[in-house]
Amino acid sequence: MPNYRDPDEPKIYFLPNLMTAGNLACGFFAVLMIFFGMIEVNRVIEVKKAARDLQDYAMAGTEYFQISKKYYEYAILLIFGSCLFDLLDGRLARLGGQDSPFGREFDSLADIVSFGMAPAMLVSKAVLFPLPSNIGWILAFVYLLCGAMRLARFNCLAALPKKPNASSDFRGIPIPMAAGFIASLTFLIIDIYRTDRDLG
Repeated sequence: MPNYRDPDEPKIYFLPNLMTAGNLACGFFAVLMIFFGMIEVNRVIEVKKAARDLQDYAMAGTEYFQISKKYYEYAILLIFGSCLFDLLDGRLARLGGQDSPFGREFDSLADIVSFGMAPAMLVSKAVLFPLPSNIGWILAFVYLLCGAMRLARFNCLAALPKKPNASSDFRGIPIPMAAGFIASLTFLIIDIYRTDRDLG
């Protein structure tokens, strides 16, 4: 029996979308590492509370940050991995002439996890931890919201018919670049805390 394909059905190209899946996987595991760091910090706090070690419990700042920093470093590396996959999926799609609406939407959905959710959680727990938790989460959400709106705007513009003399330049800051900047800054802050601890 012949297999008729709907001409309106979106095309799904394997290799570029495999790279996008790698992007999404790195973003997912980055978020997971941040959760592991939060769980480890809470575990240590509960142990100190149970032992009534009030003096150590009052030192919650840098000490608990040092406990969770290895998980945050893993998250940073995974965000960088997402940046690499995101670079590859676009290059492969353009080189093979395989750009498609499905790939564009899939890429944006992966980006909101890898370059929106993961950096927002990372900066909230690894950079803004001295602030009250509500303030840290609100600031992180503002970044996530801006990233989501940036991706939605990009998809809307990409869906418009191309004008003959329209510029192909990218408008605004790409969200992978923003996420890479946040990850690099967080890595620098972690290194500063490590240096302060060693000197102290």
